[in-house]
Amino acid sequence: MDFKSVEDTFEEAVIQGVFPGAVLLVGRGDEIVYEHAFGSRSLVPTISPMHTSTIFDLASLTKPLATAVVMMLLVSEKKICLDDRVTRFFPTFGVFGKQAVTFRHLLNHSSGLPHWKPYYEDVLKGEQGGKINFVTSRAAKQYVFTQIHREKPVNPAGVQSLYSDLGFMVLGEIAEFISGRTLDRFCQDRIFKPLGLKSTSFIDLTQVKPRRLQAGEEMIAPTEDCPWRKKVLCGEVHDDNAYAVGGVAGHAGLFSSVRDIHQLLACLNGCHRGQNTFLPQALIQEFLSKDGTVKNSTYALGWDTPSENKSSSGNYFSLHSVGHLGFTGTSIWWDLEKNCHVVLLSNRVHPTRKNEKIREFRPYIHDLIMKTLNP
Repeated sequence: MDFKSVEDTFEEAVIQGVFPGAVLLVGRGDEIVYEHAFGSRSLVPTISPMHTSTIFDLASLTKPLATAVVMMLLVSEKKICLDDRVTRFFPTFGVFGKQAVTFRHLLNHSSGLPHWKPYYEDVLKGEQGGKINFVTSRAAKQYVFTQIHREKPVNPAGVQSLYSDLGFMVLGEIAEFISGRTLDRFCQDRIFKPLGLKSTSFIDLTQVKPRRLQAGEEMIAPTEDCPWRKKVLCGEVHDDNAYAVGGVAGHAGLFSSVRDIHQLLACLNGCHRGQNTFLPQALIQEFLSKDGTVKNSTYALGWDTPSENKSSSGNYFSLHSVGHLGFTGTSIWWDLEKNCHVVLLSNRVHPTRKNEKIREFRPYIHDLIMKTLNP
């Protein structure tokens, strides 16, 4: 299998500034078909090479790879049902007509919650106004959750699809409330450690700062030269709201490598095919199927599926595929029918988030990969 055209395209993408560097892994079932690193891990303050073992800020890949898996575990243990209302656990969430919102609505982005709100700005103002060490604190996290509970919905639950970070922040909060553990601890104990994922974790800033822990920066791809944090971010979550609440959230905050993501996908694939008991087959099949709550929605539960026009997956992934993108330049596309997956990790936001060249690159490279994999 000759991946030379793929390699040439990646090398050209580095030259054209699509990203400083990237790591690509192509898998079939539980086997790695191709794995390669391209370009540089960092450009500023120094240039350093990319490696296949480099750890990336996954941004919104946190949603399918952590939060959705946590929800499957809670459902499989009968701690919750997908159609339970959020108000069963958080009565205050029901204000402004949100009483009908269920976990299914949150997972398929039809809760009616807004897409995004700049809560981090309020947290920053709180610290500037005299709340000492408020940013990244547990108190800031509680403040943000309270604000989400009080949000007015854009529309009633189940009526329209609107991709929402807020919905997944609530799912992270629910997981912590039910398990009695922080989201990062729950994921570590129940997912990452049992599956042998050694380079996958959240970076809890409430622990890093007081203990002066080093987050292994030489292994991590830096992201933005952040205008308001006044530094190049490395080993610190890029997402503004996730940073404000301490780095651990249901919508963003996970760090990992291509090899670990492959290992997790191989496990989920085995469950989907009835060959692994980590999660019940019927449950994972439900999560990976396009959800019918909203007509013409592309969303499954925690995952997206290829759209008919201009999908980032390109033209060769089957209709029975799921995937997700991350703002930092990360993506997964997984074809359940063809039993293959493509993990593309880059730090396209280094040193600035204004670089959007990856939008055209993604579908083009996925087409090249799929034509190489399935000639």
